[in-house]
Amino acid sequence: MMSINSTSMQSHQTLMDINANNVANVNTKDFSAKDGRIGNNLEVNSIDTQKPTNITKEITDQITIEDGFDAQAPAIKTQNEMFGALLDIKG
Repeated sequence: MMSINSTSMQSHQTLMDINANNVANVNTKDFSAKDGRIGNNLEVNSIDTQKPTNITKEITDQITIEDGFDAQAPAIKTQNEMFGALLDIKG
């Protein structure tokens, strides 16, 4: 279960990297923004939109990406605490 949460966090980090690259190149001539989507097995698919960066879309996507990333942290923290308690009992 912990590997699923950490993989999800890595996927959301990749989405944030794509988002940040689009924002960083908003004024770059002939830059074509990319759109990232999480697919099967939590793999990120990056698609070239053939359009310039839409800053409004990027900001709203960033909020969604952050929420997805933040949703995984409590689960990982709980699992870590459970393993710690188990080790304390065992030791």
